[in-house]
Amino acid sequence: MITPEEFVMLYTYIPSPLGDLLALRDEVGLTGLYLPTGKHAVTPKDSWTRDDGAFDDLRAQLAQYFAGHRREFSLPLHPSGTAFQLRVWEALRDIPYGETASYGATAVAIGTPTASRAVGMANGQNPISIVVPCHRVIGAAGALTGYAGGLEAKQWLLAHEASHAGLFAG
Repeated sequence: MITPEEFVMLYTYIPSPLGDLLALRDEVGLTGLYLPTGKHAVTPKDSWTRDDGAFDDLRAQLAQYFAGHRREFSLPLHPSGTAFQLRVWEALRDIPYGETASYGATAVAIGTPTASRAVGMANGQNPISIVVPCHRVIGAAGALTGYAGGLEAKQWLLAHEASHAGLFAG
């Protein structure tokens, strides 16, 4: 059996309205999508292999998302995290396009209503931004709180989704 450390990590850069996104994938699926802004910039490691063609599915779906034509992503995902983090990241995918949820509501959604701070920490560690929409989580009073890609990027993503959400009404 191959352990995650033995997977070949592929990467590419994908242009976006937020700058060039760094995308990572292994043999299982997408492991990371990082904005060029924010607190913790990610750069390729020497052990990673650049393969621009390995990301055609992600590139196409991101283009549709940024054009306002895609609400959800249908990609194989393979984030690495604790069991708690994985539960939080899965719950983030249930927050509807163009809407937001609080950290507390997300904690309730995963069955740990007193864990809003832990949800906030897990949210901040989400390695697959945009696709796993951690930007949709806001403070209890509606404030835009921290975002690994920077608050300007979070504000842009929320405004982008809000401006296109009505296009999907049916």
